Amino acid sequence: MRIVVKVGGSLMKTGVPASLIEDIKALASLHQIIIVHGGGEVVTEYATRLGKEQKFVVSPDGIRSRYTDLETAEIYQMVMSGLLAKRIVRALAKAGLSGVSVSGADARILSGKRKSKLVIIDDRGRKVAIEGGYTGKVVGVNAPLLESLLSQGYVPVVSPVASGDEAEPLNVDGDRAASAVAAGIRADAVVFFTNVDGLVLDGNLVPRLTTSEASSRLHDIGFGMQKKVMGAVEAIEGGVSEAIICSGGRQEPLSRALSHEACTVISSR
Repeated sequence: MRIVVKVGGSLMKTGVPASLIEDIKALASLHQIIIVHGGGEVVTEYATRLGKEQKFVVSPDGIRSRYTDLETAEIYQMVMSGLLAKRIVRALAKAGLSGVSVSGADARILSGKRKSKLVIIDDRGRKVAIEGGYTGKVVGVNAPLLESLLSQGYVPVVSPVASGDEAEPLNVDGDRAASAVAAGIRADAVVFFTNVDGLVLDGNLVPRLTTSEASSRLHDIGFGMQKKVMGAVEAIEGGVSEAIICSGGRQEPLSRALSHEACTVISSR
């Protein structure tokens, strides 16, 4: 199997869970695995240390995101690619695995389209359009390069920084970057690891959803989980067999996710 693993930012604050790395080690001889990571809260922490105040905006659909000017984009790239990706590579090395960290901007692993305008809800509840900054959407994946790394036995670790039309760094959502990578390499599964067991609706863990059911319930889901569900739907629509949302902090998290134990599975039917 080909598996894309998204390690959420909630798991990256203090390092990568050892149980997840050990499980990846146990499965790496059987499967080809790519890791895509998040880490927005760590970006905010380091930006604050550097004296760069961070601004967050909310779309009319209720999706919260970081407003990224050029200075913020550079800090974002520095923390994601220079700090967090290397933490994962070091953890893989300690487990005896060969991890290779690559920014999505390297060789246009992630090609992005810069957003010229953002429509947001201002402090008075009005819809307003603002300049798009250095935020983008993934529109292409350099699958041959990733497949080459996989064929040589490496575990690619991809940071969610895309390369724009003029090679500018773009802040792209990590969950949706993972779904794009999964679709690009024709993965069998994409697994979104977070700090909860999966999608909870009406107080209960949802074990399974179709893409149509997931899309219809987006407005009932909080913004953090909402992006994972959106990424899951996009991955399935891109040809991935299934998307799984689950906790990355338990024992054997990847094995249990692939066995559909205590998680949310999203598929076409």
